[in-house]
Amino acid sequence: AIGGAAGAYELVQAGTLPGKYTLARLDGACGSPPPLPRGALPVRRDLTFSSAYRHRAVTMVTLIPAGVSASGLGVVVGLHGADADARHFASQLSPAMTAARITGLAAVAVDGGDTYWHKRADGDDPVGMIIHEVLPRLAAAGLRTARIAIVGESMGGYGALLMAEELAGRGPAVAAVAALSPAIFPSYAAAIAANRTSFDGPADFARHDVLANAAAMRTVPTWIGCGVDDPFEAEAARMRARLGALTGHEPPGGIMQGCHDDAFWARNLPAALAFLAKKTEEGR
Repeated sequence: AIGGAAGAYELVQAGTLPGKYTLARLDGACGSPPPLPRGALPVRRDLTFSSAYRHRAVTMVTLIPAGVSASGLGVVVGLHGADADARHFASQLSPAMTAARITGLAAVAVDGGDTYWHKRADGDDPVGMIIHEVLPRLAAAGLRTARIAIVGESMGGYGALLMAEELAGRGPAVAAVAALSPAIFPSYAAAIAANRTSFDGPADFARHDVLANAAAMRTVPTWIGCGVDDPFEAEAARMRARLGALTGHEPPGGIMQGCHDDAFWARNLPAALAFLAKKTEEGR
């Protein structure tokens, strides 16, 4: 019986049997969240408006570094994961900004639903909302929006890569992008099995294949991080290798300890934001 249990453990670790994620939690492989950062949190501003691009009321949450005027700040757009929203992601971005000592960027998190951050057959267009409704509101408040950074986790990590690819050459310019645990699926069947709302059909999946379209990001500074016990680890590693082949070096970030959970994102969001702040400043 002991030998059988040991054999099953090895199969789970290898991903042959379901339950690797649960096992990682039980044996402590996922890791813990970091302590709360010292220092003041960003000033938070919540705004709800009726979006013509999403055909519903949406919320945007803007985070301004404490003690800093909003005028002249750059912008990092935050894309949340599935079953989350702007307020949830803002609550994660806020302590990460403090931990990373971000002073030159404001962050904005927006409601994207479970659209996988691309225009859907029913007309729901979250990126159109960002470009035509969110960024103009930020520009009116004095922020710099002609050149933006993008950060996302899970569905939003996939969305950050996708948005950077789609904006290449047409603006606003993308200064840098950071994807945490990007939810990249190897096939349409895998995507629908995990989330039935992720894509409208095989053609929709193919049009928005971030691996196939990675060449569009050749000149965009990119950070990709994923946990070794994350179900998306294999595809994240493939995306890192693809960008490495295109640019001559793999992106910073890496495949590191962790799972697909809040603890991983809390540990790694500060590094991702610091990377975005540095690259945004370099390009000014």
